[in-house]
Amino acid sequence: QLQLVESGGGLVHPGGSLRLSCAASGFTLDYYTIGWFRHAPGKEREGVSCISASGGSTDYVASVKGRFTISRDYAKNTVYLQMNSLKPEDTAIYYCAAAHLMTPVQAMCFRGLVDYWGQGTQVTVSS
Repeated sequence: QLQLVESGGGLVHPGGSLRLSCAASGFTLDYYTIGWFRHAPGKEREGVSCISASGGSTDYVASVKGRFTISRDYAKNTVYLQMNSLKPEDTAIYYCAAAHLMTPVQAMCFRGLVDYWGQGTQVTVSS
């Protein structure tokens, strides 16, 4: 059974940082494009950042560029999303997702081409 498990969410003040983790159970992430998506109340779900299987290609939604960094640790079978300079508008449920090897990062993030979803982790940015 293929599972993606997110962790690292929580409550943080504006300007603070969080690191989200996406761990895989039952399969290796090495052969998948991995992405982070978020869904805020009253808004559509959006792709935040995606990374290719090789790690050589990444993309970000404009609103997080320069603040968020996606990375992969192959030894730990985990993908991270480092979120700095958090803003209240970053408040959302963050989901990890996986797409098969040849899915381009742009197609995954901005066309929503996803094969597997995690359960999500809540991120709240508030003073």
